[in-house]
Amino acid sequence: MAQVSIPDSEVDIVIGAVQSDLASFMEEWRPIFSRYHLIIVKDPDLKDELKVPGGFNVNVYTKSDIDRVVGSSSTTVLFSGYSCRYFGYLMSRKKYIISVDDDCFPARDNKGDIIDIVAQHVSNLTTPATPFFFNTLYDPYRKGADFVRGYPFSLRHGVSCALSCGLWLNLADYDAPTQALKPGHRNSRYVDAVLTVPARTMMPVSGINIGFDRELVGPALFPAMRLAAEGKLRWETVEDIWCGMCVKVVCDHMGIGVKSGLPYVWREERGDAVESLKKEWEGVKLMEEVVPFFHSLRLSKAAVSAEECVVEMAVAVEERLGPVDPVFARAADAMVNWIKLWKVAGTRSAVA
Repeated sequence: MAQVSIPDSEVDIVIGAVQSDLASFMEEWRPIFSRYHLIIVKDPDLKDELKVPGGFNVNVYTKSDIDRVVGSSSTTVLFSGYSCRYFGYLMSRKKYIISVDDDCFPARDNKGDIIDIVAQHVSNLTTPATPFFFNTLYDPYRKGADFVRGYPFSLRHGVSCALSCGLWLNLADYDAPTQALKPGHRNSRYVDAVLTVPARTMMPVSGINIGFDRELVGPALFPAMRLAAEGKLRWETVEDIWCGMCVKVVCDHMGIGVKSGLPYVWREERGDAVESLKKEWEGVKLMEEVVPFFHSLRLSKAAVSAEECVVEMAVAVEERLGPVDPVFARAADAMVNWIKLWKVAGTRSAVA
């Protein structure tokens, strides 16, 4: 299948800034990012001025911008820490969004070449996904691959891919307990593969390195699940894990796909896993309730858009998980409020 050509103007790169000095980060990414429009959202809790080098087509959003759009009462709750990235999703008007954390740098493949994460995410999103029958030769639409013997011809056209989940070299995205038990472990294995995650299979989506079709599933990527002692490090949060399971349910319901694998980024080390464990342990325990819930969740035929899916899902969260822990009731409220905010932001854009 021929690769679909996507203009650079249809892509936004969103960066959530939880550290003020982005100079080295931006310079490392310059060969790739300089072609695209960037959205940098500063953590509203960050006091220092951002240091962003010149030569980029970039919009920087700060706490005052978030307050203006969302309201100051919601800023800290919704967009603190890495959750600030979601404001970028809200403000973007492009079809495709590539989102990368500010502790990630370009990785190299097995040949030593720098990996273009934008090109790979866009390739994943613009070629079909195959969620209803697993192809054992990974992504059949990649160069050099195809459908294996026994794959039904009626399913070989695939479906639209809405979410592309990239991976990480050096510091893998482990939870705090695993990293604390294996403090010296680093991921050095580069696997040149992409696969579609099967329908009705849950997965822990990491917001560190993703691409998605904003028109298809933008409203389903939101900040909702916040722990009582949530910190500023990746292994102190579960907002992207919760968001990922929500968007996977939406994709399954709407008959569209999710891919995982390439592209890789190189993650720098930050934080203390043992200290983070004290904050994340709440989230580790809650996952035992969350996964069975999402695995069994089925949405009605009346939900035909991502917005409608999220609202219906929020009702189920409130009814089934709300009695388990107050954090779920707060998440349900946040999901409904997010959809309201998404619609208002879209209306303002149309008027402008």
